[in-house]
Amino acid sequence: MNALPKRRAQAPEPVAEALVGIDRMVHNIETGRFERSLSAVTAVGSLVTAAEIYFEHDKASFGDPWMWAPIVLGPVGAAAGVAGFFSKRLAKTALPVASALIVANGLQGTWLHARGIAQKPGGFANLRYNMEMGPPLLAPLLVTMVGAMGLLAAILRRER
Repeated sequence: MNALPKRRAQAPEPVAEALVGIDRMVHNIETGRFERSLSAVTAVGSLVTAAEIYFEHDKASFGDPWMWAPIVLGPVGAAAGVAGFFSKRLAKTALPVASALIVANGLQGTWLHARGIAQKPGGFANLRYNMEMGPPLLAPLLVTMVGAMGLLAAILRRER
């Protein structure tokens, strides 16, 4: 005599091919298959941030040659993101290299912006005023996040 209750048969999980629209996207994210989408988002994010940085650095008259670095890396990240969208091989080679350069530049930019705040009258003792009137301390971290998306895309599995 079996003392365990009988289990009801569970409906099989939906097959990925049967999923459409947002359900398919959620399924891809849940299963770690988000490489192509995140590559495309990296491409768009690279261009948008490069354009914004150009206008902000132009207001500062490009006083430091390093101000050109994120503007040059924007199209590089965009090209690598588009390439990663269309090619699995490039998503595993070109995209992580370009993304790592973008992350490194974002971290460097954070350091340069902190240095710029420290050079303002009062330095960090006058932090609130100098953060508002000097270089934005946290803005380069947005570039770092775009690069991090590209690195994440490179380690994820490809959508079907």
